[in-house]
Amino acid sequence: MSDRVLAAIDSSQFSEGVCDYAAWAAKALNAPLSFIHTVDNHVQVAEPDLTGNLGLGTREHLLEKLSGIEEQHAKVSRERGRLLLDAAKERAANAGIADLLCLQRNGTLVETLVENEKEVRLLVVGKRGETAHQASGHLGSNLERVVREMHRPILMVPKQFTQPHNVMMAFDGSNTARKGVEMLAKSPLFEGATCHVVIVGAETAENRSQLAWALEILREAGHTAEGAIRAGEVEETLRTYKQDHDIDMLVMGAYGHSRIRHLLVGSTTTTMLRKAQLPVLILR
Repeated sequence: MSDRVLAAIDSSQFSEGVCDYAAWAAKALNAPLSFIHTVDNHVQVAEPDLTGNLGLGTREHLLEKLSGIEEQHAKVSRERGRLLLDAAKERAANAGIADLLCLQRNGTLVETLVENEKEVRLLVVGKRGETAHQASGHLGSNLERVVREMHRPILMVPKQFTQPHNVMMAFDGSNTARKGVEMLAKSPLFEGATCHVVIVGAETAENRSQLAWALEILREAGHTAEGAIRAGEVEETLRTYKQDHDIDMLVMGAYGHSRIRHLLVGSTTTTMLRKAQLPVLILR
């Protein structure tokens, strides 16, 4: 399944968005699509201290019952995963995807994705997973770990699909960001979309030169491209630009200058990504 779009699904409210964005990406990239569901078989119930509680039954008997409960839980999780995969496959097929593969794997999500990353062209994941508190604004811990450990582009998606027409790239002139512009220029994902390049910083000769380079790369590839240099705090500046230009996808490098890096993988997740209702393509 080399160079596939890989979509990680679970029973969270983001899974329909994952399915729809993955189908869109697979069609745009002319790439096969795989859905993957992981079943974490790590022990969920801690072994109890039964000293002095023989009235409740022998220790061995209780542990045997606990083991049976865990085994039943694993069976239910696998069956639920198969139903989710079947539903995802049907949804993608209805969207016109013919080359489909459904995978169910035992293990943690992050370890499973890292093991498969050599075969992945693009990873599509939801903003939060089924175990995350839905009222929380924080990104799921799994997603933060995936961003840190994966070396493939990652598309973090919201609950509902919107066809991207205005794409914004936060650009800081770093090697990762320059590679990101080159990837953006070459990618069929953004054919027909307007590409916005935004530098958050001072209006210096260096920043003007960096912006001119980025716009030239995009325009030479046939894209409509616009750019801006804006002073201010990173997340607030990007959020304002997004609102002013009806941006419907954000493209960022996972590593770059410190302020941009903090926006994605800092010690605390910032307001912009926590509240993002638009997809974010994270480049590596």
